[in-house]
Amino acid sequence: MSSPWAKIDKPEPINLDDIMSEEVARELQAKEEKNLLKHLHPGSNDNVACSEEPVDIPDEILKAISDDSFESDEAIAKLLQMQFDKEYDEELKRVEGKYNGTSKVSISFDNYRRVPLNQDFLSDSEDEEIVDIRDRKDWDRFDSLKKEFNSIPQCGYKTNKDGKMITKHDGVMSGRNNACKLLSFPPEFQTGDGETFDLKLSNKVFNSLKLHSNKEQVRRHKLNDKKEDQATAEFGIDEYTRLILYKLINNQLLEKVNGVISIGKEAVILHADTDPGFPFDPDLPKECVLKVFKTTLAEFKQRDKYIKDDHRFKDRIGKQTARKTVHIWAEKEMANLMRLAKSGIPCPKVVTLKKHVLVMSFIGDDHKPAPKLKDAILSDADYMVAYDEVIEGMKALYDKANLIHADLSEYNILWHEDKCYFIDVSQSVEPSHENAFHFLLRDCNNVLNFFSKKGVPEVMSPEELFESITGCKFQDKVALDTIRESFKLKPHLVNKPGVELNYNFDTAWKKAKSKEMPQVEVVLPVENVLDDVDIAPVEPAKA
Repeated sequence: MSSPWAKIDKPEPINLDDIMSEEVARELQAKEEKNLLKHLHPGSNDNVACSEEPVDIPDEILKAISDDSFESDEAIAKLLQMQFDKEYDEELKRVEGKYNGTSKVSISFDNYRRVPLNQDFLSDSEDEEIVDIRDRKDWDRFDSLKKEFNSIPQCGYKTNKDGKMITKHDGVMSGRNNACKLLSFPPEFQTGDGETFDLKLSNKVFNSLKLHSNKEQVRRHKLNDKKEDQATAEFGIDEYTRLILYKLINNQLLEKVNGVISIGKEAVILHADTDPGFPFDPDLPKECVLKVFKTTLAEFKQRDKYIKDDHRFKDRIGKQTARKTVHIWAEKEMANLMRLAKSGIPCPKVVTLKKHVLVMSFIGDDHKPAPKLKDAILSDADYMVAYDEVIEGMKALYDKANLIHADLSEYNILWHEDKCYFIDVSQSVEPSHENAFHFLLRDCNNVLNFFSKKGVPEVMSPEELFESITGCKFQDKVALDTIRESFKLKPHLVNKPGVELNYNFDTAWKKAKSKEMPQVEVVLPVENVLDDVDIAPVEPAKA
């Protein structure tokens, strides 16, 4: 035979019977030993080679060879198969580890093992019956049932081995088919384990389960939507609001939104930095706050009482959706803040209003908001100054701005640079409101109770403060009704019933709303309607 490595002698033909005989096998073994000895000891002769031991064979191998149990080819084949299965399972384990890697969700290859887990062929324990998972007859029972049902021809019937005709409307076949259809139900629908027995469902039961599954799906989607709405009500920053914030940034009004300052029952307060390059207002404050009114609160149904008697919004409330009602609420706070600013009352300056997002100036320094009067740490002298400023602010709010705060307390007053700033005036009403004076008395109680607890000396009673603001006692219902009616006749008058207005309010209001705005996405605040008012004092009527 030819070989590129060496010259190989042509093998002599041998009879198959000779090869299978044990004598020939021993002779071949002896020849192999001689060749090995010649290779190990080149100078030795054949006689020495036959007498010497060829190699050191371990005792275990010799014992195994001499063992009668290994004379059977079947036993040797089983041992070889066991070794092969063991190596295959080890390789499968390495492939499983490489496939899963560091993933938190892993895929098991145990069903592909040749030797099931918790089984050891080499153990000396009592032999147990080994059941291969692939030998389970019901493993793909649903697939086989589906194939059996689909095997019915288009004629609608077939004949089984017993000669019985089976149709697609057969009760047993239909029940098994319905059991197969359970696999198509949503994963969260608990269908149970029907593989271990012959599960059959009637059409009535299956239709009931399917209807219940559909209802559960609809309920679960509604529940998820409700949770999303609740999250919106809690934090106020939904997808619609984020789009408005993006537009404010794209229009160069804001440079960035930094984070949440506080979360209240009706709005979320965010801190933001304005863009120095905003072309329409060079006097923008460097820092500002975004008051994002929550759009999914049920309390808006109860806020009609704050708007229904307001001549600016009473015709619009009740005809809008909940989201548009929030827009009216934000617009109301913007209008009230502009009144406070025009009257000289310390308050945040309005920058712009976009839907339900109100942008105002920031009360504080270096991204640190001014504390509320409740949280501010003041000396006794500072509390006395704050008391005087709050009382003067309440009077100016009524006399000059023609408003009653309706929710004034230490939570809605900021202390900054030795000055009290009024905030949260979205619910403020005019004196013409039917509950305006009840709101005013409640404000008096809240403010005076706070300063009394802080030890401010000579604090007035709520009735005295109410009388100093309105000019009459709270018990005098006739006088209060007279004041209320006088404000209804003259809605933009300050506080004196003897002063008349020489203008038509509806005309002035339409004129203010029809003013042209810059053609940008950001809605800039309109001018106050009081600019178009000519106030002509007249002599009060004689009693």
